[in-house]
Amino acid sequence: MADQRGPPRVKNKAPAPVQISAEQLLREAVDRQEPSLQAPTQRFADLEELHEYQGRKRTEFENHVRRNRINMNNWMRYAQWELEQKEYRRARSVFERALDVDSTSVVLWTRYIEAEMKTRNINHARNLLDRAVTIQPRIDKLWYKYVYMEETLGNIPGTRTVFERWMAWEPDEAAWLAYVKLEKRYGEYDRARAVFERFTVVHPEPRNWIRWARFEEENGTSQLVRDVFGVAIETLGEDFMDEKLFMEYARFEARLKEFDRARAIYKYALDRMSRADSISLYKSYAQFEKQYGNSEGVENVVLNKRRVQYEEQLRVEPNNYDTWIDLAKLEERAGDIEKTRDTYERAVAQIPRNPEKRYWRRYIYLWIFYALWEEVSNQDADRARQIYLECLKLIPHKKWTFAKVWLAKAQFEVRQMQLTNARKTMGQAIGMCSKEKLFRGYIELEKQLYEFVRCRTLFEKWIERNPSNSEAWLKFAELERGLEDIDRARAVYELGISQPSLDMPEVVWKAYIDFEDYEGEYDKARALYERLLSKTDHPKVWISYAKFEINVPYSEVESSAEQGAISQQAKTRARALFQRAHDLYKDKDMTNERVELLTAWKSFEAAHGTADDQDKINKQMPRKVKKTRRIEAEEDRLEEYMDYIFPADDERQAKMSKLLETARAWARQRDAAKGQQPNNGVNGHTETEIDDADHTNGNDVGDDSNDGGSISGHPSDGDI
Repeated sequence: MADQRGPPRVKNKAPAPVQISAEQLLREAVDRQEPSLQAPTQRFADLEELHEYQGRKRTEFENHVRRNRINMNNWMRYAQWELEQKEYRRARSVFERALDVDSTSVVLWTRYIEAEMKTRNINHARNLLDRAVTIQPRIDKLWYKYVYMEETLGNIPGTRTVFERWMAWEPDEAAWLAYVKLEKRYGEYDRARAVFERFTVVHPEPRNWIRWARFEEENGTSQLVRDVFGVAIETLGEDFMDEKLFMEYARFEARLKEFDRARAIYKYALDRMSRADSISLYKSYAQFEKQYGNSEGVENVVLNKRRVQYEEQLRVEPNNYDTWIDLAKLEERAGDIEKTRDTYERAVAQIPRNPEKRYWRRYIYLWIFYALWEEVSNQDADRARQIYLECLKLIPHKKWTFAKVWLAKAQFEVRQMQLTNARKTMGQAIGMCSKEKLFRGYIELEKQLYEFVRCRTLFEKWIERNPSNSEAWLKFAELERGLEDIDRARAVYELGISQPSLDMPEVVWKAYIDFEDYEGEYDKARALYERLLSKTDHPKVWISYAKFEINVPYSEVESSAEQGAISQQAKTRARALFQRAHDLYKDKDMTNERVELLTAWKSFEAAHGTADDQDKINKQMPRKVKKTRRIEAEEDRLEEYMDYIFPADDERQAKMSKLLETARAWARQRDAAKGQQPNNGVNGHTETEIDDADHTNGNDVGDDSNDGGSISGHPSDGDI
């Protein structure tokens, strides 16, 4: 029953009329606690009873310290009891015995000294402090207590003497700062300055120099502050520079309205510190320029920041030529000629170690940009020429070269009106390394100078070096066409297509045909097409030939009203070409070429033919079927492939038609012999049914599937 009742329910959830706070509950709990056991107050009737008690306690303490001598707590409790009994000589004796056991216990020394100070035994306390700091000079707590006592007694010279003894041990920074504060409290600023000077020698951290500078700013002159910062920068040197020191120095000058001095300090620091060590310095400099400078100053901040960033990257990766280019361009915008030249000289000195050309591509641009800067910005043509020559000496022309350098040198000579030097440069380039880009650049240069005879000579040299270069033939012919020398252009084209090998022969043939077409020599263009067809059967040639015939005008003189009209003769000629190509591909069994030609023919008829012409070509369109064949490498495996079936070449359809015709003739002869009406059926099948069977595969254009590849061109037994 008790398990079924569950937790008790609170029937009345209303708040009590009298509320009790947590503090009241705690107070009541404390009041209800039973008092702890306390030792009864012991009263002594006479001195004899007191002496007996003291003797008993001393015996207990002696037993404790005898059992565990190294436990300083026992000694200190013993001494404290003697102090409570006003037995100062005995307490002092206990402390001395304890020091004989462990003279390095700082707590013991502190208790001993405090006991003497409380009893106003100043000389005893001073002697103890002197002994303590002599035994343990590295314990700052003892020194602090010593100087505190002397200063409390008003013995300032004695306090200074203690500090001097302490400083001789070169303690940490807090001790030196305490000495400085002592001198400041009594107005001895010269002494405090001397302490700072010794302090920065022992602890030459930048923060200590900043403390000294702030002290001088508060209690000295601005010149003394500058002297402190100057000595700090000289003492630390470049190896231990700190951005905080320069920031404080610059801010001090800014507070004095010496903005030029502050700006010089920032620039001095930024030029000598690395990017990683001067991030905050850059931010402070930028803030300074925004607050006190102009737009030029802000731009200089940005330039300096980017300069240091580039220098850091180059220190890690000296062969990063993109970074060298960015740094050089940055110096160009800054306008410092000597610094820009020095940057370029440092950059070009980083020669790639790998002899492969791809490692030199970005490096060469350094020389080109250097020469262009000397020529354009610095107006020093002689230095620019020397830069080009040094660069050309550096390139291994027997292995590979850079045509852009030769061309840049030649164009530079042209700008300097030194045409002879420009031609010598290009001639030397072609003689050492006959690259196509060099020929193109040299020819373009002579064309700009209207030296067309030289252009012809250069084209001849180019073709002699590489007669299979289609571009050279085309450019040569274009030059002659531009000079309106049609016979020369035609001769160049003839020589071009007569070459035994060309890298792109189709381009040369097309350009020659387009040339004759443009000149109106349609018969010659047709002859070129025929010559080309004798070399290749590519369907694109036939299609291009047909399009050419469509565009040939049907009369020499056309009226403006008939411009753009296509004659029937042109359509007939184009259609004849399509038929001729189709017959050729059909005879040679060139399926893919035949399909491509029929597709183009269909497009032609859709644009220019009649409905009958379109229907005729649609009937010739093939249908795609899926077939299987054995893999040559693996005879037991088959693969599927797509093939085309042309209606006109369907041998199965042709044989089926011949068989049906023979069957009809036999049926007519049989009916005539029996004297019956002709029955146009065979074995119970009507002629219509046979015709339907005949057209089972149909001539529809589209995809068809044939599982197992049964399309062989021969009828099976079940087809009749």
